[in-house]
Amino acid sequence: MKDKTLEYYNEQHKNFVEDTLNVDFKDTQEKFLNMLPEKAHILDFGCGSGRDTKYFLERGFKVTAIDGSLELCKFASMFTGVEVKHMFFQDLSEVNVYNGIWACSSILHLPWEELKDVMNKMVLATKKNGIIYTSFKYGMYEGERKGRYFTDMTEEKFKLFLREVPGLKLKELWVNADVRAERRDEKWLNLILTKEA
Repeated sequence: MKDKTLEYYNEQHKNFVEDTLNVDFKDTQEKFLNMLPEKAHILDFGCGSGRDTKYFLERGFKVTAIDGSLELCKFASMFTGVEVKHMFFQDLSEVNVYNGIWACSSILHLPWEELKDVMNKMVLATKKNGIIYTSFKYGMYEGERKGRYFTDMTEEKFKLFLREVPGLKLKELWVNADVRAERRDEKWLNLILTKEA
């Protein structure tokens, strides 16, 4: 499924960029940034178009950006002015490097077991008291949807998932409608997590 999802993003990168690049995500971006120290080091984990990377850079933060889609890496590198690393979530291997990890609508493409392993890698890569933001489509569905794999989450399902990720504490959780006008009927689960140890 990983290959099929990446194939989707490589083939549809122009449409995806057009659909997401100019979305106003400032409220959530600022909520995340306000929890970080000045000039903190952020990992944009699945950066897509580079929209958030660019915003964080413009606010004075250090950003490392990665994506699994080669075509999106090319676009995001050009758009942000920083080299976006072509890398899969499963390949994250750093330890105690980042003050914050921003995984906006990205790790939701992993199946449950892989998601658990990757989240544990994210905990290792984050400094003590570091912040992780991530988001999932709201619901119980797991499987392919229009050419991509999704693991959806509800509050209860995520809390169950979190039991399998030691060292991570739920700091804040909220549900909102998609910020894109044509998708207002879609709901998202937003999560802010902190590394305890």
